[in-house]
Amino acid sequence: MKRTIGIFLMIVSSAIAAGAQQKDDTKCKDHPLFTRMPTYWIRSCDQKEFEAYKFEIGQGKTQAVEGEYWKINYYPQNTATSKPSELQILRNYENAGKKLGATVLSQTKNRETMRLTSGGKEVWVDVSTSFTGSYTLVIVQKKAMEQDIVANADAFLDDLKRTGHAAVYGIYFETGKSTLKPESEQSVAEIAKLLKKEMSLNLYVVGHTDNVGALESNMKLSQDRAAAVVEALVKTHGIPATRLKSFGNGPYAPVESNETEEGKARNRRVELVKQ
Repeated sequence: MKRTIGIFLMIVSSAIAAGAQQKDDTKCKDHPLFTRMPTYWIRSCDQKEFEAYKFEIGQGKTQAVEGEYWKINYYPQNTATSKPSELQILRNYENAGKKLGATVLSQTKNRETMRLTSGGKEVWVDVSTSFTGSYTLVIVQKKAMEQDIVANADAFLDDLKRTGHAAVYGIYFETGKSTLKPESEQSVAEIAKLLKKEMSLNLYVVGHTDNVGALESNMKLSQDRAAAVVEALVKTHGIPATRLKSFGNGPYAPVESNETEEGKARNRRVELVKQ
C-alpha cells in the first residue's frame, strides 16, 4: 500500500511540475514596440529614465547612445517542448523592426543592432541571444538629459565678468511654445538673486533655438521665450522691467552642432548678456 501511494504522489507531482508556468517578474513588462517570442517569460528587467549604452555598429565598433533605457531578459518556459534557434529569435526581431522602418546596423550569429524612428524619437535596439534559448532585449530611446542641477547666481556673475554673457540651462518651455514649465523656477530664481545682489547690473535676456523648423518661426519663438523669462523676473520676483530687455536670436548662435540631439539640446538655451 505504501508503495502504491508513493507512486501516485510521484505521478501527481510530475503532472503539476509539467503544467507549471513560470511567470514574469512582477515589476517587468514588454516594451511597447515589441512583443516576445511565444512561450517566453520575463525573468528580470531594468528601466532607467536616462542611461548610456554602447551598441555594436560594425566589427569592433560601438556607439554610445544616451536616453531612456530598457533592458528585458527573456527565458523559455521549462515546459516548452522545443526552443527556437538563436537565428530564429534574431530574424523575428529583425522582421518586426523592419516593419517599423528599422535599419540593421550590425549583425552576428547571436547579436543584432537596429535603429528606427518612433513617435519622432530615434530608437536603438540590441537583441542578444544565448545557446540556452534565453535572450536579452536592450532599447534606448535617444534623448538629451534634462539638467537637474542648475548654476547659481555667483556662477552667472563670474561668466558675465569673464565673457560678458552667461548661458542658463535649466529653463524649460512647453514644446514649440513660450510657456515656462514649473521646473524652470529654480533657474529663474537664481537670475533674480543675481540682479538683487548686483543692483547696478542690467541684462539682455536672449533666447536661442536649434535649427529645427522654419527660421521665421524660430526667431519669433526665441523672442517670445526670452520675453517670458523677463515677465517671470518682473512679475514673480519684483525685478524692475527697466533693467531687462528681451531679444530672440533663433538658431544664429549655436554652441554645438545641430547634427545630434545632445547638440540641439545645448543650443536651445537662454543667455544673459550684460547691457
